[in-house]
Amino acid sequence: MDDLDGTAPGAGSEELLEVRDLRVWFDTPRGLVRAVDGIDLEVRPGRTLGVVGESGSGKSVLSRAIMKILAPSARVLPGSEIRLNGVDLATVSPKTNKHLWGVDLSMVFQDPMTSLTPVLTIGKQLTETLRYHLDLDRAAAKAEAIRLLTLVGIPEPAKRFDQYPHNLSGGMRQRVTIALAISCSPKLLIADEPTTALDVTVQHQILNLLQELQQKANMGMILITHDLGVVAGRADDIAVMYAGRVVEKAPTRQLFSHMRHPYTRALIDAIPRLSHPSHTHLASIPGRPPMIIDPPPGCSFAARCPSAQARCLEETPALEITPDSPAHSAACFFPLGTPHGESARETNLAAGVTAAGTAIQAKDVI
Repeated sequence: MDDLDGTAPGAGSEELLEVRDLRVWFDTPRGLVRAVDGIDLEVRPGRTLGVVGESGSGKSVLSRAIMKILAPSARVLPGSEIRLNGVDLATVSPKTNKHLWGVDLSMVFQDPMTSLTPVLTIGKQLTETLRYHLDLDRAAAKAEAIRLLTLVGIPEPAKRFDQYPHNLSGGMRQRVTIALAISCSPKLLIADEPTTALDVTVQHQILNLLQELQQKANMGMILITHDLGVVAGRADDIAVMYAGRVVEKAPTRQLFSHMRHPYTRALIDAIPRLSHPSHTHLASIPGRPPMIIDPPPGCSFAARCPSAQARCLEETPALEITPDSPAHSAACFFPLGTPHGESARETNLAAGVTAAGTAIQAKDVI
C-alpha cells in the first residue's frame, strides 16, 4: 500500500504500463457501442492499480484491449496507445512475439473453468506453457510445474499434476489459473474479477496469494473488480470507471478520505458495514447505468446523481486534477467537498428534484 501522497516504498519511477486515450467501440445492429471511451491509465512496477465499476462500465473490455483478445467486432480507434515497457502493443502481434504475451504480460480470468481446458490434465496445461515460452525439456517443465502448484498453495501438487480441472474445487482451479499466469514471471499481471465466483474465505486467500507473489517479483498488477471493498486494502491506486470512462482516479487512501465524484461516494455507501444494525437496508444507486450506444451529450451519471445541474446535461466533464493532490483527478463539474458541489446539492434538495428530473431526499445527500 502507498502513503497518502501516492508514493510507494521501492516503487519504480518509470511507468510499466501506459494507456493513453484508449477508445474501443463495437459496431452493432443497434448502433455504435462506446465500451471504452478515452481512458488514460498507468501502472508502475511493484504497484497495484484497482479498476472499479458496475457491470457494463467497460472494465473487462479495457483488460482485453491490453491483452489484445478483443472480439472481432471490436474496433480500437486510431490515436489509442497501449505501451508496455515502452513497447507499443499495437505494433506487435501475439503470434510473432511469444515473449510478450504470457511472459511479460499475463492475465487471470474471472472463471477458471473457461480459462482451463477441461480435457487436458493440470500438468499438461502447465508444462505446455512452460515448454513453449521458456524452452524447457519435459522433465524440467514437470519439475517447474509442481513447484508452481506448491507456490500457489495446491495440496499434494504431484497428485494434482495428473488430475483434470473438474477434479478440483473452485478455489483450487483459480489457484491453478494463477500458477499458469505467473509461470513465466510476468512484469504485469491483470486479474479480472479473480474472486467473484468464490466464497469469502477463499477470496481472502486468493487475494493474499496475489499480493505475496507480486511482492516477491516486484510485479505490476491491475486488479479489476466491481467491489471497492476488495481493493480498499490491496491497491495502491484506484481508477473508478463508469459508462466506459474513468470518472475518478487517486491513491487509495486519498480516494477514500477525500472522494470527489458522486459515483465514487455511491459505491462506497453501498458497501455493507459490520457497524450497521441487523436488517439494515443496504444503500443502492437509483436508476440504471446509461446506454452506451451512441450516448447523448452530457455527464453519463447525471440521471442518477444528486448533484446534477443543467450544465451536467449538456457538457461532458473531463478528468481534471483536484485541489487535494496532483495524483487525484475527477470528472465532475460539482465535485464533493467543494463549494460548487455543496451548493448544487443544497439547491437540488430544496427543489426535491435534480436537473435531470430525479427525485431527491435528505437521505440521498451526504
